[in-house]
This record gives sequence, structure tokens and C-alpha cells, in this order.
Amino acid sequence: MNPSDDIPLSALQHWLFCPRQYALIHVERLWAENRFTAEGRVMHERADAGRPETRPGIRILRGVELRSNQHGLHGVADVVELRGGRPCPVEYKRGNPKAHRADEVQLCAQALCLEEMFACDVPEGALFYGKSRRRSVVQMDADLRALTLETAAAIRACRAAGDLPAPVYDPARCDRCSLLDQCRPRLGARRSGVADWLRRAIEAGDAPG
Repeated sequence: MNPSDDIPLSALQHWLFCPRQYALIHVERLWAENRFTAEGRVMHERADAGRPETRPGIRILRGVELRSNQHGLHGVADVVELRGGRPCPVEYKRGNPKAHRADEVQLCAQALCLEEMFACDVPEGALFYGKSRRRSVVQMDADLRALTLETAAAIRACRAAGDLPAPVYDPARCDRCSLLDQCRPRLGARRSGVADWLRRAIEAGDAPG
């Protein structure tokens, strides 16, 4: 696969959270920070920092650069634990486990890279959430692998189309997003409402002439 088509691992997480957020960050190159992104950045910096260390039966590597030529993916794993020489990725997140699978897909993409780099199967990884201070084991099953590759394909299709995904306002998601002011999802929702009204009016024959 052409290296210019490579997808950053973080882009998969951004796309599943919100396709427009993905495009603003990875296509338009926009970024803004708020309390949530700052807390996440600090957690990643702490996880990535430090030297490799060895514990009984485990070799711990930090800030590991990853790449898959087969799937066109690249990025950095917070932590990779080597257990008997077999890698296990560990991704750090600031909040709590999510209802969606964006974090799991990002972790699975790391596993796909590690499988290619180490020429072995990576059956599981782990997500560590800062709020709960607990680690959740994630199985790299067929469904998760398929969702990860489907997400990568959707991102490439978006790139090829060259269109910025339309905003869809969701208070639970949008009001916490650091790109709220750049995205302006409420404005998009109002425009959509006017367009729907106009369409219904035309269909009913009541549109102003």
C-alpha cells in the first residue's frame, strides 16, 4: 500500500467518535484544546515517558512506533507488553469505558501493526481508563478486526471524495468536543431544519413563489 495513503491510528478513533471531527483534525489540520484533551494529553505523555522495564515474565516498552504496510496504518502505542516475546498493546484513556467501540478499534489497529511487525498473532490488548483506574482486556475477535478494517476503508473513501462530513449535533458528544467552535454543529442542525421545511413545503405545493 502507498505510504501516502497511510492512516494514523488516532484517526480511526476520531472517525468512529465523529466523522466530522476526524476530517477537521486530519484533513483540515485544525486543533483546539480544552480540559478533556489536556487531561488526555498529560496521561499519554506519562504513559509514553520512561525507559523500558522488566517485571517477572513481562518486558514493558513505552511510546512504541507502529506500522502496518499491509493495512496502511501507522502511529504510536502508549505501552507494549512483551509476554514470552508476544506483544500486547495497552492504550491509556482519560475517561471511562465508552458505549461505542472507538477505543477498541484504535487498540485493534495497534494489534494489527504488531502482528505484522512481530510476525505472530496478537489475540488481546488492554484499555486503561484514568477515571476508573482499571484495565479492561479487549479480545481481538473477528468482529472487532472487521470493524477496524471497515473504518479504515471509510476514511479512505472520505479522503477520495474530498468532502467535509456534515455536522450532526449531539449535545452529549458535541458540547465536550474541543472543536465545537470550529465545527459549529448547531448551525448545521438549523440549516438542516430549514432544508427539511423547504422540502416538505415544495412537496405540499406551499413553497413561496
